[in-house]
Amino acid sequence: MSFSAPARAAVIGGGTMGAGIAHVLLAAGTRVTVVEADADRCAAARNTVTTSLLKAEERGKLPAGVDAEACARLMDTADDLSLLSPETELIVEAVPERVDLKRQVFAAAAAACPRAVLASNTSSLSIAAIAAGPAAERTLGMHFFNPVPAQQLVELVTHAGLAESCLTQAKDWAEALGKTVIVVRDSPGFATSRLGVAVGLEAIRMLAEGVASAEDIDTGMTLGYRWPMGPLKLTDLVGLDVRLAIAEHLAAELGPRFEPPRLLRDKVARGELGRKTGQGFFTWPPA
Repeated sequence: MSFSAPARAAVIGGGTMGAGIAHVLLAAGTRVTVVEADADRCAAARNTVTTSLLKAEERGKLPAGVDAEACARLMDTADDLSLLSPETELIVEAVPERVDLKRQVFAAAAAACPRAVLASNTSSLSIAAIAAGPAAERTLGMHFFNPVPAQQLVELVTHAGLAESCLTQAKDWAEALGKTVIVVRDSPGFATSRLGVAVGLEAIRMLAEGVASAEDIDTGMTLGYRWPMGPLKLTDLVGLDVRLAIAEHLAAELGPRFEPPRLLRDKVARGELGRKTGQGFFTWPPA
Protein backbone atom coordinates (compact mmCIF):
# COMPACT_ATOMS: atom_id res chain seq x y z
CA MET A 1 0.00 0.00 0.00
CA SER A 2 1.31 3.47 -0.86
CA PHE A 3 0.66 6.58 1.20
CA SER A 4 0.56 10.27 0.30
CA ALA A 5 2.54 12.97 2.05
CA PRO A 6 0.57 15.85 3.56
CA ALA A 7 -0.43 18.48 1.03
CA ARG A 8 0.55 21.33 3.35
CA ALA A 9 2.79 21.26 6.41
CA ALA A 10 4.69 23.63 8.67
CA VAL A 11 8.02 23.18 10.42
CA ILE A 12 8.62 25.38 13.44
CA GLY A 13 12.32 26.00 13.86
CA GLY A 14 14.73 26.13 10.94
CA GLY A 15 17.86 24.76 12.57
CA THR A 16 19.59 21.48 11.72
CA MET A 17 16.63 19.24 12.49
CA GLY A 18 13.93 21.61 11.25
CA ALA A 19 15.74 22.17 7.96
CA GLY A 20 16.14 18.43 7.49
CA ILE A 21 12.46 17.78 8.17
CA ALA A 22 11.50 20.53 5.71
CA HIS A 23 13.83 18.93 3.14
CA VAL A 24 12.14 15.53 3.23
CA LEU A 25 8.64 17.04 3.16
CA LEU A 26 9.48 19.23 0.17
CA ALA A 27 11.07 16.30 -1.66
CA ALA A 28 7.79 14.43 -1.20
CA GLY A 29 5.84 17.25 -2.85
CA THR A 30 4.48 18.90 0.30
CA ARG A 31 4.06 22.67 0.42
CA VAL A 32 6.01 23.67 3.54
CA THR A 33 6.11 26.81 5.65
CA VAL A 34 9.20 27.13 7.84
CA VAL A 35 8.54 29.31 10.89
CA GLU A 36 11.41 31.17 12.51
CA ALA A 37 11.77 34.00 15.00
CA ASP A 38 12.52 36.87 12.61
CA ALA A 39 13.21 37.75 8.98
CA ASP A 40 16.96 37.07 9.19
CA ARG A 41 16.41 33.58 10.59
CA CYS A 42 13.73 32.92 7.98
CA ALA A 43 16.23 33.82 5.25
CA ALA A 44 18.91 31.61 6.82
CA ALA A 45 16.49 28.68 7.04
CA ARG A 46 15.45 29.12 3.39
CA ASN A 47 19.10 29.10 2.35
CA THR A 48 19.89 26.01 4.44
CA VAL A 49 16.99 23.99 3.06
CA THR A 50 17.59 25.07 -0.55
CA THR A 51 21.29 24.23 -0.31
CA SER A 52 20.45 20.83 1.19
CA LEU A 53 18.07 20.03 -1.67
CA LEU A 54 20.57 21.10 -4.32
CA LYS A 55 23.36 19.01 -2.76
CA ALA A 56 21.04 16.01 -2.57
CA GLU A 57 20.23 16.43 -6.27
CA GLU A 58 23.95 16.58 -7.13
CA ARG A 59 24.52 13.30 -5.27
CA GLY A 60 21.51 11.62 -6.84
CA LYS A 61 19.72 11.41 -3.48
CA LEU A 62 16.40 12.97 -4.47
CA PRO A 63 13.57 10.71 -5.65
CA ALA A 64 13.49 10.02 -9.39
CA GLY A 65 11.99 12.90 -11.32
CA VAL A 66 12.18 15.33 -8.39
CA ASP A 67 13.83 18.69 -9.13
CA ALA A 68 15.56 20.53 -6.26
CA GLU A 69 14.66 24.02 -7.46
CA ALA A 70 11.02 23.01 -7.95
CA CYS A 71 11.01 21.64 -4.40
CA ALA A 72 12.46 24.86 -3.04
CA ARG A 73 9.67 26.83 -4.72
CA LEU A 74 7.18 24.91 -2.55
CA MET A 75 8.73 26.49 0.56
CA ASP A 76 7.44 29.58 2.32
CA THR A 77 8.72 31.19 5.50
CA ALA A 78 6.94 33.04 8.28
CA ASP A 79 7.96 34.77 11.50
CA ASP A 80 4.57 34.42 13.19
CA LEU A 81 2.53 31.27 13.75
CA SER A 82 -0.69 33.21 13.14
CA LEU A 83 0.36 33.46 9.47
CA LEU A 84 0.06 29.70 8.92
CA SER A 85 -2.65 28.51 6.57
CA PRO A 86 -5.64 27.02 8.41
CA GLU A 87 -5.47 24.25 5.79
CA THR A 88 -2.16 23.03 7.22
CA GLU A 89 -2.38 19.28 7.90
CA LEU A 90 0.86 18.61 9.79
CA ILE A 91 2.92 20.85 12.07
CA VAL A 92 6.30 19.61 13.30
CA GLU A 93 8.08 21.62 15.98
CA ALA A 94 11.87 21.48 16.16
CA VAL A 95 12.52 24.19 18.76
CA PRO A 96 14.90 23.93 21.75
CA GLU A 97 14.23 21.20 24.32
CA ARG A 98 12.04 23.09 26.78
CA VAL A 99 8.56 21.84 27.66
CA ASP A 100 7.26 25.36 28.32
CA LEU A 101 8.44 26.60 24.93
CA LYS A 102 7.01 23.62 23.08
CA ARG A 103 3.65 24.01 24.83
CA GLN A 104 3.58 27.70 23.94
CA VAL A 105 4.36 26.90 20.29
CA PHE A 106 1.65 24.24 20.07
CA ALA A 107 -0.97 26.44 21.73
CA ALA A 108 -0.46 29.07 19.02
CA ALA A 109 -0.24 26.45 16.26
CA ALA A 110 -3.43 24.72 17.41
CA ALA A 111 -5.33 28.00 17.27
CA ALA A 112 -4.00 28.88 13.80
CA CYS A 113 -4.50 25.40 12.33
CA PRO A 114 -7.58 23.77 13.86
CA ARG A 115 -7.26 20.47 11.99
CA ALA A 116 -3.50 19.95 11.96
CA VAL A 117 -1.72 17.05 13.60
CA LEU A 118 0.79 18.58 16.02
CA ALA A 119 4.08 16.65 16.15
CA SER A 120 7.03 17.27 18.45
CA ASN A 121 10.50 16.27 17.32
CA THR A 122 11.71 16.04 20.93
CA SER A 123 14.12 13.20 21.58
CA SER A 124 13.39 12.75 25.29
CA LEU A 125 10.84 15.16 26.82
CA SER A 126 7.43 13.93 27.94
CA ILE A 127 4.90 14.08 25.12
CA ALA A 128 2.06 14.09 27.66
CA ALA A 129 3.54 17.20 29.28
CA ILE A 130 3.98 18.90 25.89
CA ALA A 131 0.46 17.91 24.82
CA ALA A 132 -1.20 19.27 28.00
CA GLY A 133 -3.64 21.80 26.55
CA PRO A 134 -6.64 22.17 24.27
CA ALA A 135 -5.27 20.02 21.42
CA ALA A 136 -3.93 17.01 23.33
CA GLU A 137 -5.86 14.54 21.18
CA ARG A 138 -3.94 15.63 18.07
CA THR A 139 -0.47 16.04 19.63
CA LEU A 140 2.17 13.30 19.48
CA GLY A 141 5.90 12.76 19.25
CA MET A 142 7.39 12.47 15.75
CA HIS A 143 11.09 11.97 16.41
CA PHE A 144 13.25 12.24 13.29
CA PHE A 145 16.97 11.46 13.30
CA ASN A 146 19.95 13.49 12.12
CA PRO A 147 20.65 13.86 9.22
CA VAL A 148 16.95 13.65 8.44
CA PRO A 149 17.21 13.09 4.66
CA ALA A 150 19.53 10.09 5.14
CA GLN A 151 18.17 8.48 8.32
CA GLN A 152 15.38 5.99 7.72
CA LEU A 153 13.79 5.88 11.19
CA VAL A 154 10.93 7.92 12.64
CA GLU A 155 9.93 7.21 16.25
CA LEU A 156 6.26 8.01 16.90
CA VAL A 157 5.48 8.59 20.57
CA THR A 158 1.97 8.14 21.93
CA HIS A 159 0.23 9.25 25.11
CA ALA A 160 -3.09 8.42 26.75
CA GLY A 161 -4.98 11.37 25.27
CA LEU A 162 -3.94 10.86 21.64
CA ALA A 163 -6.64 10.11 19.09
CA GLU A 164 -5.95 6.84 17.26
CA SER A 165 -6.78 8.52 13.94
CA CYS A 166 -3.95 11.02 14.44
CA LEU A 167 -1.45 8.25 15.14
CA THR A 168 -2.56 6.45 11.98
CA GLN A 169 -2.28 9.62 9.93
CA ALA A 170 1.19 10.41 11.26
CA LYS A 171 2.34 6.86 10.52
CA ASP A 172 1.01 7.05 6.95
CA TRP A 173 2.73 10.39 6.37
CA ALA A 174 6.07 9.18 7.74
CA GLU A 175 5.93 6.15 5.46
CA ALA A 176 5.10 8.42 2.52
CA LEU A 177 8.39 10.22 3.29
CA GLY A 178 10.19 6.90 2.88
CA LYS A 179 10.70 6.35 6.60
CA THR A 180 10.34 3.24 8.72
CA VAL A 181 8.17 3.84 11.78
CA ILE A 182 8.36 2.48 15.30
CA VAL A 183 5.63 3.32 17.83
CA VAL A 184 6.66 3.90 21.45
CA ARG A 185 4.67 4.70 24.57
CA ASP A 186 5.55 8.02 26.21
CA SER A 187 8.34 7.41 28.73
CA PRO A 188 11.63 9.18 29.52
CA GLY A 189 13.94 8.96 26.51
CA PHE A 190 11.40 6.85 24.60
CA ALA A 191 13.18 3.82 23.08
CA THR A 192 15.99 5.27 21.00
CA SER A 193 17.37 8.05 23.19
CA ARG A 194 17.19 5.88 26.29
CA LEU A 195 19.21 3.08 24.74
CA GLY A 196 21.52 5.32 22.72
CA VAL A 197 22.39 7.55 25.66
CA ALA A 198 23.00 4.53 27.94
CA VAL A 199 25.61 3.12 25.56
CA GLY A 200 27.10 6.54 24.85
CA LEU A 201 27.56 7.36 28.53
CA GLU A 202 29.20 3.99 29.21
CA ALA A 203 31.58 4.58 26.29
CA ILE A 204 32.55 7.95 27.82
CA ARG A 205 33.16 6.31 31.21
CA MET A 206 35.35 3.68 29.54
CA LEU A 207 37.37 6.40 27.81
CA ALA A 208 37.80 8.30 31.09
CA GLU A 209 38.93 5.11 32.85
CA GLY A 210 41.51 4.39 30.15
CA VAL A 211 39.88 1.11 29.10
CA ALA A 212 40.62 1.91 25.44
CA SER A 213 41.08 4.86 23.09
CA ALA A 214 38.08 6.61 21.54
CA GLU A 215 39.01 5.09 18.16
CA ASP A 216 39.20 1.56 19.56
CA ILE A 217 35.97 1.83 21.55
CA ASP A 218 34.15 2.94 18.42
CA THR A 219 35.81 0.30 16.24
CA GLY A 220 34.73 -2.34 18.73
CA MET A 221 31.12 -1.38 18.17
CA THR A 222 31.27 -0.83 14.42
CA LEU A 223 33.04 -4.11 13.67
CA GLY A 224 32.02 -6.21 16.67
CA TYR A 225 28.35 -5.23 16.74
CA ARG A 226 27.97 -3.86 13.20
CA TRP A 227 26.94 -0.40 14.31
CA PRO A 228 27.23 2.03 11.37
CA MET A 229 28.95 4.52 13.70
CA GLY A 230 30.61 4.18 17.10
CA PRO A 231 28.99 5.72 20.21
CA LEU A 232 31.66 8.41 20.68
CA LYS A 233 31.60 9.59 17.09
CA LEU A 234 27.80 9.58 17.28
CA THR A 235 27.99 11.76 20.39
CA ASP A 236 30.17 14.19 18.43
CA LEU A 237 27.62 14.21 15.63
CA VAL A 238 24.65 14.77 17.96
CA GLY A 239 26.53 17.36 20.01
CA LEU A 240 28.01 16.84 23.46
CA ASP A 241 25.81 19.61 24.86
CA VAL A 242 22.70 17.92 23.48
CA ARG A 243 23.75 14.55 24.88
CA LEU A 244 24.50 16.14 28.28
CA ALA A 245 21.06 17.76 28.42
CA ILE A 246 19.31 14.48 27.58
CA ALA A 247 21.41 12.58 30.13
CA GLU A 248 20.56 15.10 32.84
CA HIS A 249 16.87 14.77 32.02
CA LEU A 250 17.04 10.96 32.10
CA ALA A 251 19.00 11.00 35.37
CA ALA A 252 16.28 13.15 36.94
CA GLU A 253 13.55 10.83 35.64
CA LEU A 254 15.13 7.38 35.83
CA GLY A 255 17.90 7.60 38.39
CA PRO A 256 21.69 7.69 38.74
CA ARG A 257 22.46 5.15 36.02
CA PHE A 258 22.09 8.08 33.59
CA GLU A 259 24.24 10.50 35.61
CA PRO A 260 26.55 12.24 33.09
CA PRO A 261 30.26 11.38 33.47
CA ARG A 262 32.61 14.15 34.58
CA LEU A 263 34.48 13.93 31.26
CA LEU A 264 31.31 14.85 29.37
CA ARG A 265 30.60 17.80 31.67
CA ASP A 266 34.19 19.03 31.38
CA LYS A 267 34.20 18.90 27.60
CA VAL A 268 30.94 20.82 27.38
CA ALA A 269 32.29 23.41 29.82
CA ARG A 270 35.35 23.84 27.56
CA GLY A 271 33.14 24.30 24.49
CA GLU A 272 34.20 20.97 22.97
CA LEU A 273 30.75 20.14 21.62
CA GLY A 274 31.63 17.79 18.77
CA ARG A 275 31.54 18.29 15.04
CA LYS A 276 29.82 21.68 15.23
CA THR A 277 32.79 23.17 17.11
CA GLY A 278 35.53 21.08 15.48
CA GLN A 279 36.42 19.21 18.64
CA GLY A 280 34.66 16.61 20.77
CA PHE A 281 35.94 13.10 21.34
CA PHE A 282 37.44 13.44 17.87
CA THR A 283 38.82 16.39 15.87
CA TRP A 284 36.61 17.45 12.96
CA PRO A 285 37.47 19.52 9.87
CA PRO A 286 35.74 22.90 9.50
CA ALA A 287 32.12 22.60 8.33
